[in-house]
Amino acid sequence: MKQLVYIDTSVFGGYYDEEFSAYTIPLFDRFQKGDFKLLFSEVTQEELVEAPIKVRELVNSLKLENTILVETNDEAVELAKQYIVEKVVGQTSFADCLHIALATVYRADYLISWNFKHIVNVQRIRGYNAINIKSGYKELEIRSPRDFMTYDENHSENF
Repeated sequence: MKQLVYIDTSVFGGYYDEEFSAYTIPLFDRFQKGDFKLLFSEVTQEELVEAPIKVRELVNSLKLENTILVETNDEAVELAKQYIVEKVVGQTSFADCLHIALATVYRADYLISWNFKHIVNVQRIRGYNAINIKSGYKELEIRSPRDFMTYDENHSENF
């Protein structure tokens, strides 16, 4: 079975960002090839409503057969609130917590983000996963797109 990958809003923006595109574009190529099943949430969809048109077109280019739309549910909302109660992040980071919670509740193998302040951060990852385990969920692998680069036999980057 293909691995389930949840991407947050920052990854879509990274596609067109000079600093992040070298790692984000190959990741989207892998999505298009069907290397993973992509979990796309209502939260991400709502956050992208005001995004530049090229970012919204990128969303629309995702292949439906490789994408699963995940809905926000009470279970994810309660888990997101728990991250805040346990002070993994502050209350202003509820949307970030909801991304983590949705990926957890829908059993993603990975959550991919460029948000190093609130998500891809060793201290925060430990906090999220401590609560996940305490709440009966598995640990969530939280990574940046850089961790999903493929390499050829000579170990050079294979874009």
